[in-house]
Amino acid sequence: MAEYEALIGMEVHAELLTESKMFCGCRNAFGGEPNSRCCPVCIGLPGALPVMNKKAVEHVIRTALALNCTITPNAKFDRKNYYYPDLPKGYQISEYDAPIGVNGWLDIEVDGKETRVRIRRVHLEEDTGKLFHVVGNVSHVDYNRSGVPLMEIVTEFPPDMTTPEQARAYLVKLRSILTYIGVSDGKMEEGSLRCEPNLSVRLRGSETFGTKTEIKNLNSFRAVYRGIQYEVGRQIAMLERGEKVVQETRGWNDAKGQTFPQRSKEEAHDYRYFPEPDLVPLQISEAWVEEIRSTMPELPDAARRRFVQQYGLPAYDADVLTQTRAAALFFEETVRQCNDPKAVSNWMMGDFARLLNAENREIGESRVTPKMLAEMILLIKDGTISGKMAKELFEKMFATGESPRKLAEAAGPQITDSGAIQAIIAKVIGEMPDVWAALCAGDEKKFGFMVGQVMKASQGKANPQEVNRLLRERMQQG
Repeated sequence: MAEYEALIGMEVHAELLTESKMFCGCRNAFGGEPNSRCCPVCIGLPGALPVMNKKAVEHVIRTALALNCTITPNAKFDRKNYYYPDLPKGYQISEYDAPIGVNGWLDIEVDGKETRVRIRRVHLEEDTGKLFHVVGNVSHVDYNRSGVPLMEIVTEFPPDMTTPEQARAYLVKLRSILTYIGVSDGKMEEGSLRCEPNLSVRLRGSETFGTKTEIKNLNSFRAVYRGIQYEVGRQIAMLERGEKVVQETRGWNDAKGQTFPQRSKEEAHDYRYFPEPDLVPLQISEAWVEEIRSTMPELPDAARRRFVQQYGLPAYDADVLTQTRAAALFFEETVRQCNDPKAVSNWMMGDFARLLNAENREIGESRVTPKMLAEMILLIKDGTISGKMAKELFEKMFATGESPRKLAEAAGPQITDSGAIQAIIAKVIGEMPDVWAALCAGDEKKFGFMVGQVMKASQGKANPQEVNRLLRERMQQG
């Protein structure tokens, strides 16, 4: 079979964190009773006029700066005309030929290789309503989302990404930046961050571009990876059979792991763009840009490098802990109180992350505070509780928000008496004579196992330092 390569571009839509919608005073929030946050402006009633949301414009300027873009001093809004039930006006207010940010880039790394992904534009528009397809041929529409400020980030053509892994890495890093700078919550499951890959395949080495298809509204990193992987395979199979790939928009069926056709792909002229007559052009001065630049927080790449240098963390730990600014701030505040960066990292990437994922929570939504995690680490370090007890207490702390010290007191005192611990050690040795004999004969790997068995027999209450010391003494005795 001939060797093919994929060319992958990306359009990412991010709903912006503002109090009100883009062109009216309706509240910008997720969910709620359908059609309860609407007004004549966002549902397009005749005679209603839009008023621009300054905070949304600043969020897009902030994003453009974070993505190394040039800011357009004279941006403007346009009407993008198309007809769909979730677009009550029959057009969307967007930006066409004069977007706020242009010519940016974002560096990604996959398997140790860095790739620069060029960004063509960062522009601002309004979101549409949301359709709900029910039984039969009936659909309901909720206009609560209609008019929510929506930012679109479009990569350059020809595309710089060629693999599903690169596309996923790009989206992960982009989401991290957007949450860091506080312009979007990045909640893909709520639709506040949606991704539309567009891709084509061609014979490797060919100068000719293949026919492009777009996968609409993917809302998870996994869906992006699987959707691109499937679509690349589908197009290659078609070309191998001598068939032509059709330019179209395709949906994604996650259960089947397949894309499916939705509609033929529109070109720019199909939307009949023209300048929005109800809004004046945007004048973005250098002073305004510099004012926004001065409030930019440390970005993920810089934070990751600093975590390695300042705290001595492995690169992997630093990468995980800087995925969101909330996690990075939680880590640093906890370290400030307990002065043990690696222990904090281990807890945050281990039990804490597991429990957050199980409940689909962000770290800022947890009952566990930096002070509580730091207190628990200090209790382990001073021997008040064992590692096994800490794991049990952390689960209770996560569920109740109770302090670890109070939970430890309620669980009962730790076993520190040497005689009591020696009795437990003797019992474990009696149950595992072969393991004990191997340890005494020099099989040091068995030591950790024996410590674990003693801790298990004590229900995690034996002082771990005493267990280690007494086991070593017993080994010397033979």
